[in-house]
Amino acid sequence: MDTEPPPRDHTAQDAFRALLHTQRVWDTDLPAFDPADAPGTPLPLFHRWFADAVAAGQPEPHTMSLATVDGAGRPDVRTLMLHDADERGWHFASHTTSAKGRQLAANPEAALGFYWPTRGRQIRVRGGVVMGGPAESRADLRARSTGALAAALTGRQSEVLGSREELAAASRDAWERAEAEPGAPVPTWTRYVVEPREVEFFQGDARRQHVRLRYRRTEDGSTEDGGWVRELLWP
Repeated sequence: MDTEPPPRDHTAQDAFRALLHTQRVWDTDLPAFDPADAPGTPLPLFHRWFADAVAAGQPEPHTMSLATVDGAGRPDVRTLMLHDADERGWHFASHTTSAKGRQLAANPEAALGFYWPTRGRQIRVRGGVVMGGPAESRADLRARSTGALAAALTGRQSEVLGSREELAAASRDAWERAEAEPGAPVPTWTRYVVEPREVEFFQGDARRQHVRLRYRRTEDGSTEDGGWVRELLWP
């Protein structure tokens, strides 16, 4: 027997749309960005923009989106913290047994996204992902807080949780161990590095004349700037 779909709550939907359409972005003076003054490689510009975001009071500027794909080619994305950005690439860490860890083992490619609305800026990074060695991964965990170690010791990230009580018990045990054993090993904890092939810097403009500067690494590294070419993109 055919059944009619439940009636839609138009009042709630209309209220949501009205709220959505009243939101504004960049209600502040945005900085100028002249791509002609940009360095030849992306890392110094990232460092410069990061420091500027911190100085502007951007909350949690070290958070970023990490996109991967699963075995069926379906995209997946989550927010996590940047652990470093150096000549090797952009660093983060996770369990190899987590969803992202399994996805990267099957397809070691990723994209990162930073968004700093206080400055109207985005940075996008795309590239292959390599795993750090055991010593580097242990050092990464030792450099973090007791709470971070406790969370890592809790483990089982992305697995189905039976109950909140189960999590509370596991977390309590993990905190006790982290406080008693600051160097406790977590074999699945791994440092990852996104080795960039493309890095795009986006500067918003109130008149929508956004500046998009893309650094793209050449296949043979034949340019004077370490294999990077710079390109402007249409907004």
